Amino acid sequence: MTGLRPQRTPSRTLAQVAARLGVGLAPGADGDVRVTGVTHDSRAVRRGDVYAALPGERTHGATFADEAARAGARTVLTDPAGAVTAGDCPLPLLVVDDPRAVLGGLAAWLYGDPAEGLLLLGVTGTNGKTTTTFLLDAALRGAGHVTGLVGTVETRIGEDRVPSVRTTPEAPDLHSLLAVMREAGVTACSVEVSSHALALHRVDGAVFDVVGFTNLSQDHLDFHGSLEGYFEAKASLFTPARARRGVVVVDDEWGRRLAGTTDLDVVTLATLDPAVGVPEQEPDWRVVARHTEEGGRTSFALRRRQGDTLRAVCPLPGDFNVANAALALVMLVEAGVDPAAAVLGLELGAAVPGRMEQVKPSSGTSAAGPLAVVDYAHTPGAIEAALRALRPSTPGRLAVVLGAGGDRDAGKRPAMGAAAARAADLVVVTDDNPRSEDPAAIRAAVLEGAREEAAASGARVVEVADRREAVRFAVRQAPAPTDTVLVAGKGHERGQEIGGAVHPFDDREVLRQALGDGE
Repeated sequence: MTGLRPQRTPSRTLAQVAARLGVGLAPGADGDVRVTGVTHDSRAVRRGDVYAALPGERTHGATFADEAARAGARTVLTDPAGAVTAGDCPLPLLVVDDPRAVLGGLAAWLYGDPAEGLLLLGVTGTNGKTTTTFLLDAALRGAGHVTGLVGTVETRIGEDRVPSVRTTPEAPDLHSLLAVMREAGVTACSVEVSSHALALHRVDGAVFDVVGFTNLSQDHLDFHGSLEGYFEAKASLFTPARARRGVVVVDDEWGRRLAGTTDLDVVTLATLDPAVGVPEQEPDWRVVARHTEEGGRTSFALRRRQGDTLRAVCPLPGDFNVANAALALVMLVEAGVDPAAAVLGLELGAAVPGRMEQVKPSSGTSAAGPLAVVDYAHTPGAIEAALRALRPSTPGRLAVVLGAGGDRDAGKRPAMGAAAARAADLVVVTDDNPRSEDPAAIRAAVLEGAREEAAASGARVVEVADRREAVRFAVRQAPAPTDTVLVAGKGHERGQEIGGAVHPFDDREVLRQALGDGE
C-alpha cells in the first residue's frame, strides 16, 4: 500500500519544510527545491520526496539514505544517530530529536491536510475493530456516502480494494492514502486504529470526527509492557489532539475508566444485559430487546437515555457483534449521519472476511457436515466470545482449533487455552504463526491452560502440531450437522509464518477441503 500517492500535491519547498520542522538548512542547500511527498521506506521513494530515516529494531533507516538519494529524494529527515549513520549522503539533512513525533504532521501538511476533507471515523479496542469498521462502512454507504476504509483485512477506496500491510499504516502512507481517497471522491472514511499506531504516532496529523472504543483485554503486552501501558495507548486516541467526539462502550472496567477520565466529549454505550453488567452510571445509550433471528442475525433496539429508540438489525451472529453494530450506529449518530439511513445500510452489511465467516464445503460435496466457521479470534476474550456465540446453534459437539502467534504476547497463551476449554467440547491445539519461536513451546503454553481448565469443564484437549491436520481432525471428530467446528486465530490471513518464511495457508480453504474430504 506504500505505492498509493495522490496525483496532485500542494506546492512546498525544502525551505518551507525546514521551517515547519523548526530546523535550519545546511549552508549551500537549495531551499527552493520543490518537495512533493514523504516516505519512511527507502524502496518507495519517489522524486521530490522527504525520506524519513527512522531508527529500526535492527537497522537505522539512515543506512539507506544514499539509496533514497539515487531514487530522487530531496532531503532526509532523521535523528542525531541517523545523521551520523547517513555519513556522506549528498542530501541535506533535517535533524530532530524524534522524527516519528513530527512525521504525521509533516505528511498531513505535504498532502494538503486530506483528513479535513473527509468525515473521519476511528475505532480502537482489543476486539471488534475490524467488524465495527466494516459495519460503519456499510451504514455510511446506506446513508449515501462514498466511502473509504483502512484496516487489517483490506483498504477500500470507493469500489476499489487494496490489500493492507498492517492494521493502521505508517503516517506518510496514511495521509497519502487519505489524499488519494479525497481525489477519488470519497466523503467518509472508517479507520481501525491499533495501539501500535497510537504509540508510534501513525495517526498523528489527523483529527477524527468521532472515535469509538470497543473493549480491552490482554494483548500486545510484548510491545506495551503491561496492561496499563496498553490501555494508555488506546486512551490516547480520546484526546482533543486526535479526535472531536467519542463513543465508549462501558461493558468492561476499562471502558468505564476511559469514559470517566478522558478530556474528550464522549457518550457512553452499554450493550450487556443489565443483569450481567451494570455500569456505575446509567449510560447515554443502551442495547435492549435483542432477538436472534433465522440465519444468526440479531434484531435489537438502541435506547437513548434522553430521547428516542433506534431499532436495528445486526447482520452478523453473536452478542459481541451486536455490540459492534451498536457502537457503529451510535458513532454515526454522533457524526450527524441520518439514523434511519444508517440502520438500513447496517442491515444490508455483508460478512466480514475471517470474522465469524461461515465456510461451505467445495461444490459437488453432497454430504451434510458441521457448521464450519473461521474467526480471527486470537485473545482469550475473543475466543470465548466466539464460542459462546456458536453454542446456542450447536446441539451437538462444539470443536475449536487454535494456536498462538510466536514473537508476540506470551503471557496470554495459557489464558487462550483456558478460554477454549471453558466454552468448547473439543479443543485442538495446533500451530498458528510460530514465527521465530519453537512451535512446540508455544503449543505447550496453550495446552497448559487448556488442560487445567478441562479438568473442571470436561472438555477434551488434543494436540495436533500440523495446522492442516488439526483442522481435518476437528472435522472428523465433529462431523454431524448438529456439530460446529471453529478454526480460530488467523481469520483472513493467507499465509503461515514459520522460521522467517511465509507459506501459503488460508484457514478457509483448508477447512473447505476438510469438509469435502469427510464426504
